[in-house]
Amino acid sequence: MSLDDAELRLDALTRQWVVVAGHRQGRPNLPAGDCPFCVGGLEAPEPYAARAFPNRWSVLTPGAPLDAALGAASGVEVLPGRGAAEVVLYSPDHDASLASIGVGGARAVVDVWAERTAALLARPEVAYVLVFENRGREVGATIDHPHGQLYGFPFVPPVPAREADVAATHGCAVCAELRREASTPIRVVVEHPGWLAWVPYASGWPFGMLLAPRQHLGLLSELTSEERTGLAAALVDALGCYDRLFDAPFPYMLWVHQSPGMHLHVHVAPPRRGADALRHVAAGEVGSGTLFNPVTPEVAAEQLRAAARR
Repeated sequence: MSLDDAELRLDALTRQWVVVAGHRQGRPNLPAGDCPFCVGGLEAPEPYAARAFPNRWSVLTPGAPLDAALGAASGVEVLPGRGAAEVVLYSPDHDASLASIGVGGARAVVDVWAERTAALLARPEVAYVLVFENRGREVGATIDHPHGQLYGFPFVPPVPAREADVAATHGCAVCAELRREASTPIRVVVEHPGWLAWVPYASGWPFGMLLAPRQHLGLLSELTSEERTGLAAALVDALGCYDRLFDAPFPYMLWVHQSPGMHLHVHVAPPRRGADALRHVAAGEVGSGTLFNPVTPEVAAEQLRAAARR
């Protein structure tokens, strides 16, 4: 492998895989010229509603599958960065957002997420599909046009793997959370048929939210048409609360955890703790693996519900 190839390197201290992708240093950063995601641009030559395409600056690349144990043979610590990485465009409107494109627009995005999840999981080199979005320059978005991404990992990443271990040991935590929040809705932000959005009891992020279907489903591709529309409506309303909270575009990180047999759910982690204050994850948190949230979840939910009524 050359230094221009993505590599999987095993961290000897944690025994977790790290993707080293030096070639991404050359990717565009907030391009000053024409937007490549607008219709007629480099990545969107034809009109579209929502579309997916391979990421030119991928951290994971298609190729021959890795063995199930990812090089379990003794001493193997560097492997090709196999997998997939795709960009999902939400709307041809450069100034839109997932919240502003309406339920119909968001439903088109959900359909792309579901279709690409199924297609990527069908590849032999892909073991897990993560749908995610970085919205705003505060969380590192390099192009302002509304978009997200999908990563097809050749292994199950540590965070969803830990959620799966917890479910196997203690039962489905998402089902339990749904029952608790629905019965005492102090932390519930929005409800839609089949879906609930709430600030988690132990949220590590100010104004963080979880969205989940009331029915125990594992994958986006398993959602019925009605359930996809419910997710679209829940996303539009929940994310819209953020922009109304401080009357300004609200940065966030969003990711979808999905796996056969698990309970599909969406995490939203905003880095803002106030109108003019960012919440930085610093050494004490990164070094310990423990998040310190300065905003009480019940207060966050109350403020988000108030924003929902505006």
